Amino acid sequence: MRVVFFGTPEFSADFLRALIADGDFDIVAVVTQQDELQGRKKELTPPPTKLVALEHNIPVLQPTKLKDSAFADALTALNADVFVVIAYGRIIPQAVLDIPPHGCVNVHPSLLPLLRGPSPIISAIANGDDVTGVTIMQLDADMDHGPILAQTSFAITPDETATSLTQKVVQHGAPLLTDTLKGYVDGSIIPIAQNHDDATLCHLLTREDGRIDWTQPAAIIDAKIRAYNPWPGTFTTWHRDGSDLVIKIISAKILVDSPLTSVIPSATRDLIGKVHVQSDQIIIGTGTTALEIIELQPAAGKRMPATAFIQGYRDIDGVTLG
Repeated sequence: MRVVFFGTPEFSADFLRALIADGDFDIVAVVTQQDELQGRKKELTPPPTKLVALEHNIPVLQPTKLKDSAFADALTALNADVFVVIAYGRIIPQAVLDIPPHGCVNVHPSLLPLLRGPSPIISAIANGDDVTGVTIMQLDADMDHGPILAQTSFAITPDETATSLTQKVVQHGAPLLTDTLKGYVDGSIIPIAQNHDDATLCHLLTREDGRIDWTQPAAIIDAKIRAYNPWPGTFTTWHRDGSDLVIKIISAKILVDSPLTSVIPSATRDLIGKVHVQSDQIIIGTGTTALEIIELQPAAGKRMPATAFIQGYRDIDGVTLG
C-alpha cells in the first residue's frame, strides 16, 4: 500500500515508525512543517518526522502553501493509495484531501465525537475522565468530523500525566492504525458516521491556561497539574519583595486521610491559596482540602523538590498565593 504521511511532532513520528516497520506499507513521502529555531542557541531544528524519514531515505515535503498547485501536483505524482494525517498542525485543503483514491485517514487521541479539537489528551485528564481512547477516522472538511473506521479505549489512571497518556495512545493506536488501514483499503472496514449531537470540544491551550485557581477543589487542581505537564505547565504567583515571583508547579498530592489534613482542613476564605510549611513539606489550601506540593520550579530557576525550595524560600510560609 502506497502511503503519504502527514505529521510533525514526536507523537506523529511514533506512528510513522510503526508504518515503516510493517512490510505492507510503502511510505512514498512524508509531509511535515518547516524546520524551526529552537533552544537557547536558536538552532535550526527539523521536525521529528523529518528525521525519521531521512533515516529511511523517504522523500520529505515541507510546503509553505498547501494550496499551491505545485504541491498538489507533487502529491498526485506520488500515486499514493491513501494519505495518513497525524498531528500535522495545519488545515489541509479539500483539494489535497481528494487526491488519493482512498482519501485521508487520521488518528485522533480521543473517543470521537468526544473531545474534538487540538488538546484531547490534556483535556481528558483535566476533565477527570476515567476512560479515553484512540479513533481512526476519515478526514473531511470539518474538524474531527469525518466517519469513524475504528476505535479502542483504555483507562486513565489516578496518577496519569499527559506524557504517560500520550504513551498509551501510541501503544494502543499504532497497531490499530496499521490493521485499520489494511481493512479500510481492502473494503472489509466500512466507515460509520459520527453522532454529531454528542460532540464535545477542547481548545488550543496557552500558557495563561496553566494559572492555578486555588479556589477550585483540590481534585481539579491536581488533575490540571498532571494534565498540563509538560505543556503548558501550571503556575502560581507569589508577591515577594515588591514583585511577583512565578512558581511552576510540577507535581502535587491531595492530602486525604492524612494527619497533615489537619493543617489546612477545609475551604475557609482565609486558607484558600495559603501556604503552610511543615518540616520539609509545602502544603497549600484549596477550595476543598489541602494539596501538598511535591516538585516545583521558581522563575529562572531549576526544578526542585519541596525540600530544596524551602531551603531557599522559607519565607513562603504563611503567604497566600495568587
